[in-house]
Amino acid sequence: MKIALLGYGKMGQTIERIALERGHEIVLKKDEFNTYEGLSAADVAIDFSIPSVAVENISSCFYANVPVISGTTGWLEHYDEMVALCKSKDGAFISSSNFSLGVNLFFELNDYLAKMMAKFDSYRVEMEEIHHIQKLDAPSGTAISLAKGVIANSTYTNWTLNEPKSDEIPIDALRIDDVPGTHTVSYISEIDTIDIKHTAHNRDGFALGAVIAAEWIIGKKGIFNMKDVLNLKN
Repeated sequence: MKIALLGYGKMGQTIERIALERGHEIVLKKDEFNTYEGLSAADVAIDFSIPSVAVENISSCFYANVPVISGTTGWLEHYDEMVALCKSKDGAFISSSNFSLGVNLFFELNDYLAKMMAKFDSYRVEMEEIHHIQKLDAPSGTAISLAKGVIANSTYTNWTLNEPKSDEIPIDALRIDDVPGTHTVSYISEIDTIDIKHTAHNRDGFALGAVIAAEWIIGKKGIFNMKDVLNLKN
């Protein structure tokens, strides 16, 4: 499989290493210093760039008829626009706040726990996410996905980084050097606390999941997510 890497920072370099270990070829390493030359030769593109260029990267893939896997966060106000473009070009697209296999299992656990805890109004929900200081967006896309999972299965209606209203989930976003990603969802009452937590030890889990998603999407058309890749919808 020929892969175009859109974004060649630490994540892009980790994806490159894992892709090569799995027998794939890198045909483009796109950063701010080069062009999209080589994109059309790719079987699939993997975008781990920055919010300000994600839409351009993803659009370029659709126009080049290249399926795209995007792990960039902080640009999702344009998500519907990219979905519409993908459909108009009969393309293939997966966007995820987190491609880690463990995190996607954690999302499922979060949804299940939220459904169960919705029956017990003595508990309030709080979230904490910790990332490295280079991460540009806060809260993380993963934390937002977790919050949305709770909101979909409870009476909460929104999340906030500020002092919460009664129907808002507070998220504490911390930035500490060299932390790949830690997410905690807490249910707190006057008598006890229930925590679920995912801790990434390095970037390999994110990179491996992105490569697996790239392998999966070959030959497909449409808009997908990691539930499709991991067959978690049932």
